[in-house]
Amino acid sequence: MREKLITKLGLHSDTDLIKTAVMGESGADVKLIGNLKDSFPFSIECKNQEKYKGVYGALDQATTHSKMEPLLVIKMNHRKPIVVLDAEYFLEVYFGRTNNRTDS
Repeated sequence: MREKLITKLGLHSDTDLIKTAVMGESGADVKLIGNLKDSFPFSIECKNQEKYKGVYGALDQATTHSKMEPLLVIKMNHRKPIVVLDAEYFLEVYFGRTNNRTDS
C-alpha cells in the first residue's frame, strides 16, 4: 500500500513522508506525515488472514454480475455496514479516475 500511495501522491520512492509500521508498533499500519494527511485522510490498517475467504468469495460473486467494478457491502448485527472494494481501484477513484472496469 505504501508504494501505491507514493505513486498516486507523486512522491519519490525514497520519501520519508509515508512510513510503514514495524511489527507490534501501535497506530496505523501506514503512516502519512505532515500535510499528506490532508491529501489522504484515512487511518490504514492492513491485514492478511485466511479467515477472510468468505469476504473474497462474496466479492468474487459481485464480479460475476457485470463488467462494472465489484463492490461488496457487509454488515454484522449492531454494527454499521462497511464497503469492500479492490484497493487499487479505490486509489484510482480517490485520486481522480472514476470510470468503470473495462476488463472481462
